[in-house]
Amino acid sequence: MEKIDIPRKTVYRLSLYQRCLQRFFEQEVDTVSSEELASSAGVKPPQLRKDLAHVGQFGTRGLGYSVRTLADAISGILGLSVLQPVVLVGVGNLGAALLRYGGFRREGYEIISAFDADPLHVKSTTEEMGVPVLHVDALGDYVKQHGVRMAIIAVPESAGQLVADTLVDAGVGAILNFSPAVLNVPDSVEINHVDLAAELGSLGFFAN
Repeated sequence: MEKIDIPRKTVYRLSLYQRCLQRFFEQEVDTVSSEELASSAGVKPPQLRKDLAHVGQFGTRGLGYSVRTLADAISGILGLSVLQPVVLVGVGNLGAALLRYGGFRREGYEIISAFDADPLHVKSTTEEMGVPVLHVDALGDYVKQHGVRMAIIAVPESAGQLVADTLVDAGVGAILNFSPAVLNVPDSVEINHVDLAAELGSLGFFAN
């Protein structure tokens, strides 16, 4: 399928809508209005309708959107019709917590393997999760062999760029970075930085 050119912020909001639709589906709601979906996602109805125009023509005036139909359409746009394989690099406290998080599969992603510089040390804390933990030296070959396109980095700052280079060279096109390192990657690689300390710092300003 040809990739549709959608603004980055719109893609982010589509992901929010998908999560909200999943909750409606779990509550056995068949149809939702644009006002209800927009409120659930924390956006204005006109913004919601503008974003959904990238997905296609959905909804019936006076009736709203079919939860199942719209969720399936957004999943197709985001590439979530099947579980997307993801690798995790770095199984410290944060990495282990990410492995324990059960929400990835609900969102359409599956961590299929984890990598660490000392896999034997962390194996006892992660083996019950059913995710193999391999030595980081095997990262590049594993990514190539399994056609992995997405990765999560949760390593110390000193190792962040080296890990990113290995992933990019192996064909990864999207990275979620929890490392404090500011990573340099080609323009063709999408990267989202999650700096927890910086987020707390900005919140501290408003708290005080």
